[in-house]
Amino acid sequence: MHPYSSNKANTAHGYTLPGANRYKGRYSNQRAEQQISDYGPYPFATNMEQITKSNQNFRTALWTGDNLQITLMSLLPGEDIGLEQHNDLDQFIRIEQGKGMVMMGDNPDNPNFQQMVYEDYAFIIPAGKWHNLTNVGSIPLKLYSIYAPVQHPYGTVHPTKADAEKAEAENQ
Repeated sequence: MHPYSSNKANTAHGYTLPGANRYKGRYSNQRAEQQISDYGPYPFATNMEQITKSNQNFRTALWTGDNLQITLMSLLPGEDIGLEQHNDLDQFIRIEQGKGMVMMGDNPDNPNFQQMVYEDYAFIIPAGKWHNLTNVGSIPLKLYSIYAPVQHPYGTVHPTKADAEKAEAENQ
């Protein structure tokens, strides 16, 4: 019998596994007409490739918890995230569509790390590093980003880069 199929609580490696339907979370079924929203802080499962590619906004918070956040981004050809630095958080980015140039370093005027990134590439931005990502392709660059800890307010949606810059200026 599969360990999740029993109605009794099971244990595996010291962890108590809940019975069927004991804890209900949220999920996404990735239908094309689905509205993308912030599903945090509840349990959540989705097809990240499909939901990332369906995002049309510059930035959309997909899941926001107390210690971690996932955002979706869509950069138009020639558009960049914008040179920035997060002193207190690490960031993971995965490209699902398109190609870009990522730059990182200690000096904002002379990044010592530069690399082309493509579909299925991922990269890590350590806390304190200046960084930017530019779409150098001819189609929108679709990515998701994981921040730890949280970077943006719950439910953040910035349809355009100008909207994101305006919101960030108002929060400073």
